[in-house]
Parts: sequence; structure tokens; C-alpha cells
Amino acid sequence: MLKKMTVTLAVTTLICTTSLAGAAERATKKEAEAMVKKAVTAYKTGGEKSFTDFTAPSKKFVSKDLYIVVYDVTGKCVAHGQNPKQVGKELIGMKDPDGKAFVKERIELAKSKGSFWQDYKFTDPLTKKVLSKQMYCEKADDKNIICGGIYKD
Repeated sequence: MLKKMTVTLAVTTLICTTSLAGAAERATKKEAEAMVKKAVTAYKTGGEKSFTDFTAPSKKFVSKDLYIVVYDVTGKCVAHGQNPKQVGKELIGMKDPDGKAFVKERIELAKSKGSFWQDYKFTDPLTKKVLSKQMYCEKADDKNIICGGIYKD
């Protein structure tokens, strides 16, 4: 009986430790907002040259599963912290697995709200699985929208 309890306790401890370690890999809403604000400041200071710092393989604006993405107001990707192949592409029609045109919605929200949170689904850079994602975005000026998001397990 004691051996069974010891094994159960060990397994429970391992599960809790693994869960906490995984949680440490995830960015928080607060961290996403702070990184976007830092990126907006960098953009306002350095202009479009800052896009190089936002785009992979640069890691200046990457933390855990959080990275910066910048779209212009037409839906063209001008910086991407995880996928540099997206840069320069018109993504206004891009949809998530549920058919949500999230880039189009993002542009509309930026025009009407300036700063906002948006829900959609996207591939997590840590697990490579499609997960629910919340993206925090700020309209940096009349041309560009800077975003950073968190994934939900």
C-alpha cells in the first residue's frame, strides 16, 4: 500500500511539474501587450527599419511563444517573427481552420478601435499544433498594425 501511494505521489508530482514547465513556456496577455507596445515604440523611433528586428530569424522581439507580426492597412504582411516567408505577401484573404478571415477582421478592428484583442486559431510555434490564439494589436499609424499574441492549450 505504501509503495502504491509513493508511486501515485511521484506520478502526480511529475505531472504537476511538467504542467508548470509547459506553462512557463507560454506568454501571458500582459507580456503580449508589453511586447506590442515596445514594438510600436521601436517602429515610431526607427520607422520601417524596425521590421528587420521584428522578423525571423531575429529574436529581438521573440519571447517564449510570443512574437511580433506587422500588417499594413491593406492586409500585406510587412514583418513576421516566426515566418519570414509571409513578409511581402497580401494576406487579407487568409483564413483560420474555422474559416475566419482573421487578417481582414484585424484590419477592420484596427480602423475602428485602434487597439484590441482578437480571437482566432493558428499554428503554435512550440507544439506545431493548431490552437486557439488571442492577438493583441495596436494601430501604430495610418499605415501599419503591430500585433503579438498568446496561445491557449
